[in-house]
Amino acid sequence: MSWFTQTLTSTLGKKMVMGITGLFLMLFLMVHCGVNALVFFPDDGEMFNKAAHFMGTNFFIRLGEVVLFLGLIWHVLQSVRVTLTNAKARPEGYAKFVNSSPWYSRSMGLLGTLILIFLIIHLAHFWVKSRITGLEEIEVDGVLMDSLYAKMVDTFSILWVVILYVLAMISLAYHLLHGFQSAFQTFGINHKKYTPLIQIAGIIYSILIPLLFAAMPIVMYLRGY
Repeated sequence: MSWFTQTLTSTLGKKMVMGITGLFLMLFLMVHCGVNALVFFPDDGEMFNKAAHFMGTNFFIRLGEVVLFLGLIWHVLQSVRVTLTNAKARPEGYAKFVNSSPWYSRSMGLLGTLILIFLIIHLAHFWVKSRITGLEEIEVDGVLMDSLYAKMVDTFSILWVVILYVLAMISLAYHLLHGFQSAFQTFGINHKKYTPLIQIAGIIYSILIPLLFAAMPIVMYLRGY
């Protein structure tokens, strides 16, 4: 077994892979949130449809989509392996031990599972429709494109779907609160000057991104009235 394989299969190596893939996924969330935030503009989804069309037809972005899926799968697999490894390493009296860490730090497995279930539903709602089965097409500035905005309006006209998305974003916020800081700690970035800044940035990111995502279905549901 090579040193590279040994490093990846070690506990630290697994955590580093989780950190790298986690940061990559957080970068994707920022881009995804920025594009989706265009639904807030009162233009009947024109800007959003244009942006979605560009994202869906650009070769490099489509290639990045493949990398994203691979990164997501790897992140999930490594998360499961680390969770199982940590569970085996716990002493028998662990349940009696009072852990001072936040509850969400001890519940990453559960939060991650909830987010994974949500992602499957989310992909079924939008990605499968836009990439495989097809959507209603509209013409914008002489260009024929899918009306992803119309699909969002239709999807978020159902109250239980809106509630599901909001609850999923709450789970995502707690998952990010731990994951953001944990990733930097795994890379050994721990300094009395920079660590507090990283913690503040992590809190802002972990609240702002899920909050914006949660606001989208709520706003679109209310627009239906």
